[in-house]
Amino acid sequence: MTILNAKNLTLDEVHRLFNFQKQYDGSFTSLLSLEPITELEQQEIIQTRSELENHLTSAAASEGQVKLVAVGPLLRLAGFYRYPLQVVVEEGIARLAVTDEDTTVTGRLDIVAINKARLSPENVPFWVLVIESKNSSISPSMGLPQLLTYAYRSLEYQESVWGLATNGELYRFVYIQAGNPPTYQLLPFLSLTDSESSIRLLQVLKAIVFLENNL
Repeated sequence: MTILNAKNLTLDEVHRLFNFQKQYDGSFTSLLSLEPITELEQQEIIQTRSELENHLTSAAASEGQVKLVAVGPLLRLAGFYRYPLQVVVEEGIARLAVTDEDTTVTGRLDIVAINKARLSPENVPFWVLVIESKNSSISPSMGLPQLLTYAYRSLEYQESVWGLATNGELYRFVYIQAGNPPTYQLLPFLSLTDSESSIRLLQVLKAIVFLENNL
């Protein structure tokens, strides 16, 4: 049996192993209801941006710094730390057996937000948002193969899940849906270091929380 680590997979390999199909022309407003943010939230965004830029002035921020300085504060501000949502860090995924191939995929996802109040018939918590973080010098797109692999596990128990690949500065949301074949829709890049884009970033995160809390 061949054992593969998700972090070493290419996007082509993920397409072949899990039969993912890419969809185009994704837009936030077609999937989410984006609401204005408050003045206090804008100030929080400015502070988070400033703290990230402070870490980027002398060297690239590591994956750990990206999580602590950028991703963590954004999740808190958007409401991911409030019940019924819960954030889990560095969680190993159950081994994925690839259909029709003598292959197993292993891995450890960076961050996953779950809804503790929603359970599948097998009592598995629903995944709300799967996050793959990278060093600030690496494009978020490099995390897409891992992100899709981890999300594929959740599609055994639910119809869709949001994904997010980031290097702290740039953020790429992905809407992933179960089906035959499973599909993923890439949304436009957002930047924490751009004033207008950072507001949209928080709006998207808050909209995902709102949607999950009102299902």
